Amino acid sequence: MSILVGYVPSPTGEAAVDAAIKEANWRGVKLRIANSRKTGPLVEGTVADDADLEAVKSRAEEAGVDVEVFTLAHEDDVVDSLLEAADAWSVDLIVIGMRKRSQVGKFIMGSSAQRILLQADVPVMAVKVSS
Repeated sequence: MSILVGYVPSPTGEAAVDAAIKEANWRGVKLRIANSRKTGPLVEGTVADDADLEAVKSRAEEAGVDVEVFTLAHEDDVVDSLLEAADAWSVDLIVIGMRKRSQVGKFIMGSSAQRILLQADVPVMAVKVSS
């Protein structure tokens, strides 16, 4: 049994990791923290550097959680990358962060969170940043 959290270095990503750590601790299962990087030139703000990944790993370890950190690679679609990892690792739960977006923003940009919620074969916990 394990939990997969999609991590991005942002308040939304931090909220997702915090929730995933609590859930993994409560369930007594392994936590897999994944950040997906687009192959090719670096143009994404969602890429976590080594210091970001080490920091979230340390937080999980300090909470007593068995944790692994992974960097995934995707060409076009981060959602496919995360869902493929969830299938490959046979995770029991996916944890994602959500941010508020307007209807127009969802239409123009799409919603990765919405696609994960609809396409995942396992339960998904969606976490918002607390105000």
